[in-house]
Amino acid sequence: MKRFNCILVATCAISMFPATSSAFEIDFGWQGLTLCTTGRPNRVQNPAFALSDVPEGTRYIRFKLVDLDVPGYHHGGGVVAYTGQKTIAPGAFKYKSPCPPNGGHIYEWRATAQTRKNGGRISTASRARAYP
Repeated sequence: MKRFNCILVATCAISMFPATSSAFEIDFGWQGLTLCTTGRPNRVQNPAFALSDVPEGTRYIRFKLVDLDVPGYHHGGGVVAYTGQKTIAPGAFKYKSPCPPNGGHIYEWRATAQTRKNGGRISTASRARAYP
């Protein structure tokens, strides 16, 4: 009977807290990016990012571009102060553009919500797109 009571108490405690239905998300597109397929990336401005459900307490968002076909290549990214905006405009930082030498690759932008410029990770969102 004691075990049943513990399970009942745990179930009741869990049901008292609403489930989180939204998660930090980002979106972007390659519009305006000069085509590059030489394997020698250009240094370019970030794309426009749409943000949704940014976690409470976020003060900075760190962006990083990852080539999922060549994850060891460092494309860079940047850190942007977050003040409640729903978008990050082009020009907030510069990075090495996608530039696959042999056909298309899949690239993923990762955005980390942080409490400090150099740390304090709260949550991470990502979005991948093919290029070109």
